[in-house]
Amino acid sequence: MEKPKKSRNPYDVELPQSIIESFVRFLVPEIRKFYESEEGKRKFDEWKKVHKRAKVENEEGG
Repeated sequence: MEKPKKSRNPYDVELPQSIIESFVRFLVPEIRKFYESEEGKRKFDEWKKVHKRAKVENEEGG
């Protein structure tokens, strides 16, 4: 009797630490630039409003 094949998760990938660190060195400054921009500040404010509203609704049982 054959064992069923285990499906491999395509997102289960191990990356070398050097690759991760290189990506972070690129990404973090870009994220900072975005959140310091007018668009980033506006989007973050919108995000906070939505999440504050959702938190209140969850606390009220809604």
